[in-house]
Amino acid sequence: MKLTEKKQRWVPHDEVLPQSGGAGVTRRILAYNDGLMCVENTFEKGAVGALHSHPHTQITYVVSGTFAFTIDGETRTVHAGDTMLKEDGVVHGCTCLEAGVLLDIFTPMREDFV
Repeated sequence: MKLTEKKQRWVPHDEVLPQSGGAGVTRRILAYNDGLMCVENTFEKGAVGALHSHPHTQITYVVSGTFAFTIDGETRTVHAGDTMLKEDGVVHGCTCLEAGVLLDIFTPMREDFV
């Protein structure tokens, strides 16, 4: 397993090195270039994505599980198939209610992740 490289055309999931995204969270950096990045986050039940903001627009797709998401002070429960838009600078975070996977798309890429 290895870290994904910028502009890597093919990114087989089973070859991507998992990294810690915090207690109970495993992060995999998938395909990315300067303008766009795809990141998979696997959460254990009870794991928390602390409230934070960043200068990137982010779309999150719930692949599986159930999460309590807070975006700009509003909290909702989301499930598989739901998506959320978090524009740059907006405070957001989540708590995993049922183990699951989130797929995050960032623009531009997250330099702090590589």
